[in-house]
Parts: sequence; structure tokens; C-alpha cells
Amino acid sequence: MKTLLASGAPRYCVLADAGYGVDNAFRQRLSDLGLPYVVGITSAVVVWPPAVPRRTRSRQPANVKDLAHSLPSAAFQTISWREGSNATLSGRFAAVRVRHAGGNSGKARLRPEQWLLIEWPPGDADPLKYFLSTLPADVALEELVAQAHMRWRIERDYQDLKQELGLGHYEGRGWRGFHHHATLSIAAYGFLVSERLTAGASVSAKKLRFPPGAFASCGLHPTGEPCAHSATWLIRSPRFVINSASC
Repeated sequence: MKTLLASGAPRYCVLADAGYGVDNAFRQRLSDLGLPYVVGITSAVVVWPPAVPRRTRSRQPANVKDLAHSLPSAAFQTISWREGSNATLSGRFAAVRVRHAGGNSGKARLRPEQWLLIEWPPGDADPLKYFLSTLPADVALEELVAQAHMRWRIERDYQDLKQELGLGHYEGRGWRGFHHHATLSIAAYGFLVSERLTAGASVSAKKLRFPPGAFASCGLHPTGEPCAHSATWLIRSPRFVINSASC
């Protein structure tokens, strides 16, 4: 990320699941880089409730599950975040300002406030998901929810890459080979997304039809057919040129 930012990449909001979100060092590094985030966390993460943290006999930091149970029902709102395939997706959410209480508790008050977003479906005994976010303090709850659930696009992209564009077909053991394979798969997916946008409709990789000459092989097949012994293709398009030095 540091390299990308140094190259001029925009500072968009970073999304991550709980596997990354529970790592305080990871979240702190994002903040140090000036990157806002919305990351999943587990119910065991400990935070200070709203107000300045000050440990007393009666006031202690709490895990986010206990904090969620302490909130009144009026703190939760039903929010819709996008249209699903059959119906509008919605859920019951609450958001409160907290401070992370991990590490040295004496430094907890120095940590800036951030959002704790709680998703608790009606009728469930416990919340379903928890998120920490450094989006602005005045962000609308609808925007906070929309950002938290933006990861479905990442999951869908990953599924398409594996099922339709061969990302999961790599059987080698070297990093360089996997890096080349993943780069070509992602570049091909970028081309596919561009074609979807141009067509104005969802087009799968299996259904997408390319004009003659769209693909060029390694040179051993002058007809331009994909190489039977290699996944290395040259995609010719006014918008994309994906090249490889070897097949």
C-alpha cells in the first residue's frame, strides 16, 4: 500500500474482513498512511464505550458483544444498502463512537474515537457482525452500512476470477509463477468488466464473445488461437493491451 500511495494512488476507504480487522497494528498502519477503513472484527475485541476512557472499579472497557447488549433497542435502525437479486437487502444496525482498548490501557485515552458498527438481525439472540471504522464522525449511518457491505463486490470478483478466469488453476509452487498467473487473470477480468460496462449488461466470461483477432498466441499458432500449452494470451483492444514476454 505504501508503494501504491507513493506512486500517486488515491486514498480510498480500505475494506477488510475480521482476519485483518482484529489486528490492531494493521489498523494503526492504515491510519498512519492516511487511509480510512471499515474492517470486520470479532465479538471479543475490547473497546471503551463513548466518553473519555477512565478505568475505575465500576467503569471498565468491554468487548463489543457486551456493549451491543447494553444498547437500548432505540439505538438500532433498519437500513437498506443495495438491491439484491430477489429483494432489497436490509438489516438492523447501530453505530456508536468508541476507542480501542487493546494494549497499554494507560494510552487508551490517546487513541482517537472511531465508529463501532453493529449488525443485529431481528429475533437473533446476538449480533451477527461487528465493524470498526475511521470514516468521519459526521458520516450518515446509511453510508457507513453501505461501505461495510461493499465487500460483497470483492467476494463476487474473487468468485468470478476462480470459476471463470482460471485464477484457481495454478498448480505451481513458486511465487513468480503465481504472480504472473494472477496478474494475467486479473488483467483479463479487467477487460471483461470493461466489456460489461460497454454492453450495459452483465456478461459472464463464458458467454462473452470476442471478435476475430482479439487473441494472439505466443507466435507458434499463427491463426491467433489460444495456446494449448499455455494460458499466456495477448488481448488486443482499444482499451487494453495485455502482453507477456513468454508463454
